[in-house]
Amino acid sequence: MSPCSRAVSVLWLGAVVFICADGDPEVRRTTPQHKPVRLFTDEDLARYNGEQEDQPIYMAVKGAVFDVSAGKEFYGKGAPYNALAGKDSTRAVAKMSLEPEDLISDTTGLTEEQLKSLDDIFENVYKKKYPIIGYTAQRILNEDGSPNPGFKPEDQPHFKIKDEF
Repeated sequence: MSPCSRAVSVLWLGAVVFICADGDPEVRRTTPQHKPVRLFTDEDLARYNGEQEDQPIYMAVKGAVFDVSAGKEFYGKGAPYNALAGKDSTRAVAKMSLEPEDLISDTTGLTEEQLKSLDDIFENVYKKKYPIIGYTAQRILNEDGSPNPGFKPEDQPHFKIKDEF
């Protein structure tokens, strides 16, 4: 068999295996079709604060962790919004604040206008510009580490399927 016909046979065999595997529900069940959702603790998220040149820059809003590396000029080291990077800055986004006491996830006591602003910025800025790469563990787990029964994957932004956890 010539090298050319061997290559064609291998390609054809590969196509058959691919077609068969794609049609076999058992193979599909064992072959990952997506990346699992990543959970970030506060410590995990803090590692991606824009201070390291070789690291991506992450920030969380409403418990969704965004890769804001494409906005390095805004969130990178020395940039105007670097204070938001490496943490869940929900309150700061809602208040349009960079004050250290606002660089938290807690929305207690925010006005209706601030909450509306938060939702608008979340939907029309972060979700449109930056990929969600995970969620804060706080959003999914209770303080004792037990699952939060109020958390529903199907209600979360960018969840494609319900069994990602």
